[in-house]
Amino acid sequence: MALRQLLDVPAPAKLNLFLHVVGRRADGYHLLQSVFTLIDWCDTLHFEKRNDGRIRRQDLEGNPAGLPAEDLIVRAARALQAATGCRWGADITLHKQLPTQAGLGGGSSDAASTLLALNRLWGLRLDAQALCRIGLPLGADVPFFIHGHNAWVEGIGEQLTPLHLPHTRFIVIKPPAGASTPQIFQHLDLKRDTKRATIEGFVADSESNQLRFGCNDLQPVAERLCPDITKGLQWLQTQGLQGRMTGSGSALFAPVQSDVDTSCLPAGWVARHCNNLREHPLIEWR
Repeated sequence: MALRQLLDVPAPAKLNLFLHVVGRRADGYHLLQSVFTLIDWCDTLHFEKRNDGRIRRQDLEGNPAGLPAEDLIVRAARALQAATGCRWGADITLHKQLPTQAGLGGGSSDAASTLLALNRLWGLRLDAQALCRIGLPLGADVPFFIHGHNAWVEGIGEQLTPLHLPHTRFIVIKPPAGASTPQIFQHLDLKRDTKRATIEGFVADSESNQLRFGCNDLQPVAERLCPDITKGLQWLQTQGLQGRMTGSGSALFAPVQSDVDTSCLPAGWVARHCNNLREHPLIEWR
């Protein structure tokens, strides 16, 4: 029997264990090196097949998406239709649990899970490489979520080398204010010439502490633009933790041995204890 719906489809977040800017392409895109690890904090999506080719997106409460033309989920679905000539449509419901403007990759993860789910729901049978080609224009992080493995990441985010990472528990905190990714990358003071690192160097340096290696080159500029990032790092220090910003912020994280009391965080801050994942929950859908 043909599938009519897919429910409770997860879209997990990621953390950048480090993030170096090692150069810039002629077209303005920055060249990066990073290690991405998946964590068990997820958005959830529901998909129901339509016969009329329409793509409709709403949130869990039934409210229509505010700007569907700019919505990554809608754009992903339409890009898949355009690439394949598929005449199916879908009603898509999002239960948004990941904070926005956090550096956790939530929008890219939603787009990747949409491509994986609709590829299955519509019976298209595209492989991971084909889905990545469709997903990359939507966001540099989309191929990572489609491939589904923790990875050493280079280029603009599309060059992926699967990486085994030890099980780690993290605390992730997010202030109410967000950080503007375009402003950070356009800032004159952004460091763009960090020396290239190697996977071997990361593995050797991070065996005992995954934050011993490297830094996040975006963090100093992000702290200027969003002072709450500095406050969050200072709070983690008061807990005896070594914190770091993920992506372009403003979420921060630190490895923990046991859960931390977050009741003293300022009002409006989000805190979550997370475990890293060995692989994406939808790995078998690739």
